[in-house]
Amino acid sequence: VQLQASGGGLVQAGGSLRVSCAASGRTFRWYSMGWFRQAPGKEREFVASVERTTGRTYYADSVQGRFTLSRDNALKKAHLQMTLLKPEDTAVYFCAAGSTGMNPGDYEYWGPGTQVTVSS
Repeated sequence: VQLQASGGGLVQAGGSLRVSCAASGRTFRWYSMGWFRQAPGKEREFVASVERTTGRTYYADSVQGRFTLSRDNALKKAHLQMTLLKPEDTAVYFCAAGSTGMNPGDYEYWGPGTQVTVSS
């Protein structure tokens, strides 16, 4: 699976942004999809994931209620809608495909990341 994230950018605090992940290669629906983020000097952290079969979603406590993850198996895409953004959401956001989980090691395939910057 090859992954490509898009949609990052600069937004003011309180604003919204949607980042998307497009997949190609092996069957997209075989994989759970996850989003992680990494800020400068910090470890990569879990943001959200969506299961491959049930579509059930999981969120980090820090984004629960503000971010919504969805997937479109027909178009091989996963979308992370981010609202009420805060400066601490600033990071490079990575999409990943693999088994459902909250650890980077649960995912086999990674996209190159897209920068999200939230100004105060």
